[in-house]
This record gives sequence, structure tokens and C-alpha cells, in this order.
Amino acid sequence: MIRLTVSNSAEQPTYLQPYSRAVKRHGPDFRALLWASRRTQEQRFEALAHVADPSGVTILDLGCGRADFLDFLIARATPPKRYIGLEGVRELAEAAENKHVDGSRIIVADFIREPRRMQIGADVIYCSGALNTIETDDFYATIRNAFAAAKQAFVFNFLSSSLLAGTNYLRWHNPREVIKFCRSMTSHITRHEGYIDGDCTIAMRKEQD
Repeated sequence: MIRLTVSNSAEQPTYLQPYSRAVKRHGPDFRALLWASRRTQEQRFEALAHVADPSGVTILDLGCGRADFLDFLIARATPPKRYIGLEGVRELAEAAENKHVDGSRIIVADFIREPRRMQIGADVIYCSGALNTIETDDFYATIRNAFAAAKQAFVFNFLSSSLLAGTNYLRWHNPREVIKFCRSMTSHITRHEGYIDGDCTIAMRKEQD
């Protein structure tokens, strides 16, 4: 059974508002996640799993939405040892909770405002799409905070050109600049592109003893 943990927060920030507006229009279904299609969502999930195997470890899914990443991992027979989702939009978190996957946990919290919420002992922290609506300073701060919170690795994707950033709430970043920033923390970096034009996935790994 998924346990729902709620964090008290102030007025909703700008980067969560597109999701909340979509939830009001469509309810907590796939359209509220703002993906172009289920296939592009799945391609990003495939990229995450390609650069860091989630099977057998505890993972934290930042901006987990309805926990679709967990569904994807279960369907491809690579479930994690334990799944924890962190989601700032309550309706989406409740949709994840309603899936009732044993041993999993959903936390309702804004990991941008409350980076300490990432410090739950996850081996690998994943983030798919949740960085696409935040400003540059928060983007880089989140990368630093998530990498610090992960025991083994932080794996994330982001919009890497203006090609897919066609609405006023989407943000993109130059992959070379992102890689340079990541290398200030670790030399163990994997970059994966080509699965979708204009999207990039990066895995940052810590040195293992």
C-alpha cells in the first residue's frame, strides 16, 4: 500500500501552475502531465533506465506525477527494490497513491522549495520532465541537491533546445553547459541523446568505495 505523506506549503509556485491548470481541465489523467504523447513519455523513461538500471535498488522519482515511471518499470520487469515518489501537485500524488503498489510511498512536497525532502536515502534519484518548467537558478540548484541526496546516482532529462520548448512555461538548457556544471561535482557522467530531438538525459554517478 502506498503511504501518502503531505508537506504543508505556501502559495503554489509558477513552475507547478501549468500542471495544476491541466488537472483542473482534465482531471489527474495523462493530459495533466503535459507530455506530447504517451510514446514520448515512454521514450524518456527508456532513456532513464538505459543509463542507470533501477532494478534491485531504492529509487526516488522527482515530480512523479501519477507514478507512471513505476508502471513502466513493472511492465518491463525491472522494478526497483523500493519506489518513493515526490510530487508537488496533490491531485497527481493522490492518483499515484490510488495505484496501491505494495512497499511504495508517495510524498506530497515541492522539491524545489524543500530540497531536504529528497534526503530519504534513495540509491538512485530519477527526474523525468519535472525540470522543464523551472528557471535556470532552480534548475542547477536542483541538480546539485539531488546529486547530494542520492547514494549512487542522479539521473534526469531536460529540454536541450528550443525545438520542444514551444510554450511560455517551458525552459530549455544547453547540454554542454549542463555537462560542465555536472562535472564540477563528478567525473562519472553518462550523456544520452537521440531518442527524441531536443531532449537530453544525463546520469551523474558517485564514486563507489
